[in-house]
Amino acid sequence: MIRLIVLVVFLGWIMIWVMLPTKLYDNKWTPKLTSKLINSKFEVQGTNLLLFSFPVMFIAISGCVYLHLQKKLKNSSSKRVVTSKRLSFLRRPVLVMAPLGIFTAVEIAFAVMFIALLIWSLANYLYVSFGHLHMDKQGEKVWQAKFRSVSLRLGYIGNICWAFLFFPVTRGSSVLPLVGLTSESSIKYHIWLGHLSMILFAAHTIGFIIYWGMTNQMALMLEWSKTWVSNVAGEIAMVLALAIYLRFLQSTKRARLMSARLLPCGSIELNFSKSTGLYYNPTSIIFLNVPCISKLQWHPFTVTSNCNMEPDKLSVVIKRQGSWSQKLYQQLSSSNDIGLELSVEGPYGPASSHFLRHELLVMVCGGSGITPFISIIRQIIFQSAQPNSHNPQVLLVCAFKNTADLTMLDLLLPVNNAPIQITQVNLQIEAYITRETQQPIPDSETLLRTIWFKPNPSDSPITAALGPNNWLWLGAIIASSFVMFLVLLGIITRFYIYPIDHNTSEIYHFSYFVLWDTLLVCACVIITCSAAFLWCKSKNAQQIQNLEVPTPTASPGDRELESLPHESLVQATKLHFGARPDLNRILLERKGVDVGVLACGPRAMRHEVAKICSSGLADNLHFESISFDW
Repeated sequence: MIRLIVLVVFLGWIMIWVMLPTKLYDNKWTPKLTSKLINSKFEVQGTNLLLFSFPVMFIAISGCVYLHLQKKLKNSSSKRVVTSKRLSFLRRPVLVMAPLGIFTAVEIAFAVMFIALLIWSLANYLYVSFGHLHMDKQGEKVWQAKFRSVSLRLGYIGNICWAFLFFPVTRGSSVLPLVGLTSESSIKYHIWLGHLSMILFAAHTIGFIIYWGMTNQMALMLEWSKTWVSNVAGEIAMVLALAIYLRFLQSTKRARLMSARLLPCGSIELNFSKSTGLYYNPTSIIFLNVPCISKLQWHPFTVTSNCNMEPDKLSVVIKRQGSWSQKLYQQLSSSNDIGLELSVEGPYGPASSHFLRHELLVMVCGGSGITPFISIIRQIIFQSAQPNSHNPQVLLVCAFKNTADLTMLDLLLPVNNAPIQITQVNLQIEAYITRETQQPIPDSETLLRTIWFKPNPSDSPITAALGPNNWLWLGAIIASSFVMFLVLLGIITRFYIYPIDHNTSEIYHFSYFVLWDTLLVCACVIITCSAAFLWCKSKNAQQIQNLEVPTPTASPGDRELESLPHESLVQATKLHFGARPDLNRILLERKGVDVGVLACGPRAMRHEVAKICSSGLADNLHFESISFDW
């Protein structure tokens, strides 16, 4: 019911954007809304708040309630869902094109509808403006006036892109999970919208500069209008927009690093302390910052631990292949038990583990692309010990360059004292070593190296910023901050701005109007977020104080440890040397009504898997790509 209501509100919001450039909106809707609903409470801002802001806030709050209720359904992850062929076709890749990526039927449909909206809006704006063309300067030619009108309307079209720009990138979004998306899987939409909006605004700016030059009005570039948008402010915003992609507002809270494992293949496993109340789903990610390497760089990594099997620990695996990870490896190698200062944001991830509902899971990975599948397999291991749970069969197809990379498979099983129920999991591993033709003689010196760190009083476990009921808290923050903004804006408008505009001959400066909006928005968000954060922090303070960091049974410092003899894991693994996986044969031979195909790794490999699933040769393959790019 909540999703249905959200859909109706969203379609109504889209309809408003469709009607915005028409004569009906200007001549009929706007006067009625302004006179009957808004009056003098919010001045001209009232219409925009009612039609464009309120629906988005309502959808976000409803999404928080929906996700909270979904989280409370304890058995939702164990229920088996059979997707109809008609609906599954909508999520199946129908177009694989580098460098644009992998497209499903739903994505193509939405892209076509969005482009149609832009074309419709631009055509209507020009139709209305050309029918009521006015000259800004005496002696101005008709074609020059039309050129000015086109430049102005391109900016209006850029506003439509901005209306959708931040939906696909918000990490803690309550809107994306409603349609089965995550911020990392939809970041390409944010990039495309950002590029498109910058093209439109650049054309808008350049068009006006050309127009001012043709009509000898270059002095208007320095105009700061009192009654409308300032030209100077727009030019400054355009320059800054072209220069930004730095993230300065980051968390500065230090995370407690318990230990690090240096694998023979060069990968690093970092184990952080976390509160037991922090819950996350498989394939979640965290952003990691190491100030001693770079104070500005934040890198995303997939969480490999399972919050059910390892309630007090959060782990990530980092492949040593770039300058940043090389420096991190060197820092860990030389730090002994002193510790390392790190900050963490997250974890962020999907609202549910929908891929665990398939009958068979085929996971195809290359190199470090195995890391998201580690968390999935650990979740399946945990579920196998639960009564009446549905556990899919698992086929893991992984390609590595060298035999040393096989140590990544050891990470499939957590290193703790909890009983491991891997014997109850129908797991089959096909490992391909592409650069070696036979298994080399084991090197006794290349063993797992574990480094334990002493706890630092300034470090703290990773916790949920808003506690276990984070979705309800987020909904409360959105609702309370929006209501507070409306109340304060209404008070200031009615008792300060309105008397100046209507009781004197003076016109209230438009730029001051915008500054009031910006100030009130920032103040309301800061006040509500801070209050909620401090309240939740006080509730969790006792739990954090009582949380102790596990210490190794042996003496602290560097230790040489051999891999535990996981006979079940070894028996489930089949090695292939000097060959690459025949993905076409592997996928098309899979039998079953519902086969989930997950791919993570190099772009060429993911595109190959997507093409096979979209070829139509097998109707039971349901593809999903897990990657930070496309």
